[in-house]
Amino acid sequence: MKSKIKILLLIDGIVNLLIGIILLLFPFGIGAVIGVPQPAMNFYPTLLGGVLFGIGIALLLELLGTSDVFHGLGLAGAIVVNFCGAGVLAVWLIFGQLDLPLRGVVILWLIALLVFGIGISELMIK
Repeated sequence: MKSKIKILLLIDGIVNLLIGIILLLFPFGIGAVIGVPQPAMNFYPTLLGGVLFGIGIALLLELLGTSDVFHGLGLAGAIVVNFCGAGVLAVWLIFGQLDLPLRGVVILWLIALLVFGIGISELMIK
C-alpha cells in the first residue's frame, strides 16, 4: 500500500473515531457545549456516533490489516462516505434554517470542510 494512502487512511480513521466519540457523548451534554442542535432524544446522534466510530475502526483495520481474510473499509468506500456525509451536512447548513449559535455554525462548517477535504485528498491519491 502506498505511503500516501496509508497516511490518508490514518487521518480519515482518526477523524471518524473522534467525531464518533463526540456523538456518542451526546447524552452527557457535549452537543450544548459545541453549539449544535439538541434533539428531543439522543438516539439518532448516538446511533450516528456508533456508525462513524465503526467506520473509523474499519479504516484503521484496512490500514493495519495483514490478513487475507479480514479487510476494513478501503479508500473508495472512504471517499463515498466522506462526500455523502460532508454533502448532507453542507446542505443542512445552507438550506436547513438551523437556529445555531455562531460557534455551532463554525464547528459544523469546519467538520464539513475537513471531511470534504479528506475525500478530495483521497480521490486525488486514488
